[in-house]
Amino acid sequence: MQEKYIDETKQGEAYAIAEKPENTKKLFLESYGCQMNFSDSEIVASILNNEGYNTTLNVEEADLILLNTCSIREKAEQTVRMRLSQFKKQKENNPGLTVGVLGCMAERLKSKFLEEEHLVDLVVGPDAYRDLPNLLKETEGGSDAINVILSKEETYADISPVRLGGNGVTAFVTITRGCDNMCTFCVVPFTRGRERSRDPHSILAECKELWENGYKEITLLGQNVDSYLWYGGGPKKDFAKATDLQKATAVDFAHLLEMVAKEVPEMRIRFATSNPQDMSLDVFRMMAKYDNICKYVHLPVQSGSNNMLKAMNRQHTREEYLELIKEAKKLVPEIAFSQDMITGFCGETEEDHQDTLSLMKEVEYDYGYMFAYSERPGTPAHKRMEDNVPPEVKQRRLAEIIKLQGELSRKRMSSYVGRNHEILIEGTSKKNENQWKGRNSQNAVCVFDKEEGQKVGDIVTVFVYDNTQGTLLGKKADIVSV
Repeated sequence: MQEKYIDETKQGEAYAIAEKPENTKKLFLESYGCQMNFSDSEIVASILNNEGYNTTLNVEEADLILLNTCSIREKAEQTVRMRLSQFKKQKENNPGLTVGVLGCMAERLKSKFLEEEHLVDLVVGPDAYRDLPNLLKETEGGSDAINVILSKEETYADISPVRLGGNGVTAFVTITRGCDNMCTFCVVPFTRGRERSRDPHSILAECKELWENGYKEITLLGQNVDSYLWYGGGPKKDFAKATDLQKATAVDFAHLLEMVAKEVPEMRIRFATSNPQDMSLDVFRMMAKYDNICKYVHLPVQSGSNNMLKAMNRQHTREEYLELIKEAKKLVPEIAFSQDMITGFCGETEEDHQDTLSLMKEVEYDYGYMFAYSERPGTPAHKRMEDNVPPEVKQRRLAEIIKLQGELSRKRMSSYVGRNHEILIEGTSKKNENQWKGRNSQNAVCVFDKEEGQKVGDIVTVFVYDNTQGTLLGKKADIVSV
């Protein structure tokens, strides 16, 4: 199973965009990690596109190689190190080549990459991409260049991201950056900085532009979207210092969701990632009110045990989480949920593990992102807590969680059988080129036979006649539902 919002099929993916004929330099840009990183790569491509760089899929012809990195787990770091070693050899044959590291690993490993291992010329943190043109000038002069300063203001609101790769139908729109939650297992607050929200008007403008360019679905993106709060700029933690007028006119996530739903009424809207303590019932009310807001929420819980939630510094209890789910289902009966689950966290007992399994049964998730805990350097857990659950116990518990989720997924998928669903065609099925694949409002993947006149981006009414654990099997409905 996948780790949190990390699509294994896209790790290390290089993207190319439409070339500007006047550009003379080539950029090879490779991305790792979560959706936020892939979204950030689009911002970087946009900035460098205006600095004379066209993207390329051929690393051999690149003048500039950038790896957008992830620090969530060790595997990603090992992969990036291996890639950098390969590029170091390439650099020996091409002294004019510049190699740089962007993103979450930049802050944590800046001195190692630059000074100790001499793997790169350039290290740029997630809040410093605007400085890339200046930093590249420094490398041209023979100096190493670095900017990993974390900002309390930067949201890249005025930069229109270049859409890299993708299907031309679905797109990410970043609405927040950074995180204030300080979960003990997580490195994000230290690599991405304080939480701040983006001006809602720039968000609406980007959504409208995407609709006008043929996109049919957007995902509002942030480390913690429910925590969105715009009061004129600045970090969320400083909201208490805002003026009375700023507080009275502030826009929270539920309000933003409504604004987007009205601005692009035919655009499907999703959002990720949510955090239980910040999720308000108003968000579910908006979901019930507007048909174009998809009836699906990724709501990470991490553990079903209050002991573990406290140790993880999660700002919610098991009971609060289950109450939120219960109220959401009342407001939006057709809603679907997915989860993030960490097993084998510091001090986890067998009773804690059983609490997780029982919570999963109660919620009945559609699917989940489940993994065994592994220490990440720089996190509070790494500094202060003992990773004392034996590896074999972690793996056994993980296997039990995955097995249960498989049963729940099959049950949830079967609940969609025998009904019509509106499916947005996203592309051709990987297993059968004569079939389309797409998703319904609840984010369940559906495959069905292609018919003449259909194309990517169409929303088709599909009758679901069967299911597997993770896929709905459908055929075009005879009666078009209204």
